[in-house]
Amino acid sequence: MQRISVFFATAALMMLATLSTAHAAGDPEAGREKSQTCAACHGEKGNSQNAMYPKLAGQHPSYLYVTLKQYKSGERDNAIMSGQVTQLSDQDMRDLAAYYGSLEGDLYTLPLRDGGQ
Repeated sequence: MQRISVFFATAALMMLATLSTAHAAGDPEAGREKSQTCAACHGEKGNSQNAMYPKLAGQHPSYLYVTLKQYKSGERDNAIMSGQVTQLSDQDMRDLAAYYGSLEGDLYTLPLRDGGQ
């Protein structure tokens, strides 16, 4: 009986993890299409040549997504970015994060243990 309970508990946790991962994913191609405004400061492929603007290419998508949400909520305060994110939907932010995370950056980042989700 205990084996069956452990089996079902494990199966339920695996299903929840799969659902949350699928929900968190953005579409890199959709993000590319939405990135034209970003390119003015962050560079065409997210590798800004101006030290004033962060390099986005190669960053972890989860980091980029959370950062965009923080600009939108006001938790991070930056007049330029706050203005840029006002019209972005949650899916837009996920797509942009997936796009910039998929690019080859000239930054080196360590892989996340959870696969970056």
